[in-house]
Amino acid sequence: MFTVALIGPDGAGKTTISEHLMESLPWKVKYLYMGVNADSSNRVLPTTAVIRAIKRACGVKPDVGGPPSLEMAKAKPQGFLRSAKSLLSLANRLCEESYRQVLTWWYELRGHVVLYDRHYFIDYFAYDIAPCEWRRPLARRLHGFWLNRIFPKPDLVVYLDAPGEVLFARKGEGTIEALERRRNEYLELRDHLEHFAVIDVNRPLDVVTQEVTEVIVDFHRSRNTSTRATTPPQSTKLEMAHATTREPKS
Repeated sequence: MFTVALIGPDGAGKTTISEHLMESLPWKVKYLYMGVNADSSNRVLPTTAVIRAIKRACGVKPDVGGPPSLEMAKAKPQGFLRSAKSLLSLANRLCEESYRQVLTWWYELRGHVVLYDRHYFIDYFAYDIAPCEWRRPLARRLHGFWLNRIFPKPDLVVYLDAPGEVLFARKGEGTIEALERRRNEYLELRDHLEHFAVIDVNRPLDVVTQEVTEVIVDFHRSRNTSTRATTPPQSTKLEMAHATTREPKS
């Protein structure tokens, strides 16, 4: 089948709309959280679960905001211990991301549409991938290369859009300025992803869910039409196979 990523700042309604899409889409659907907050993840590696438990025992709050803003992402001087810690953290992050991608492939093989809540490439784009004016630490450069060049991207991205003040009124987290900045970062991704739809979520939930459903169904329909248009007829395939067989060996 295919994958769909629902993205948007906090308060856009990703999880709520995902729950409604599980019922409205005309296929078997698997929901998979693809963000950095282990407490929101429905699938995690044992190592991630242990790290999460240790952090909670030490009083560390859940990371609900995703990667930091560009200002916080600027490289800081790193000694040996800090660099080693960053690389160990990266190793676990790559394993976690790979684990969820393997789950994606398994679900697709079983005929499911995989519905992502967030996506690593999108959440980390401004943080680890996009050009910047400072040199990133080694761990972040490696992570950016992995996500940009190796890790599969979603087949379809649906961005749930709303003004910063609307998002802030819904959850009351962060600031309006930070939400607007994140909003602009998401919109810039239109130039880096082939299939990117923008949905206005400042409307009733049933209206938004219906529009997202139509976007996904239309994408599936156009994808199948394109596949049929580029697939040679069976007779042509056979002729090509015979021609290859008759070709003399060098």
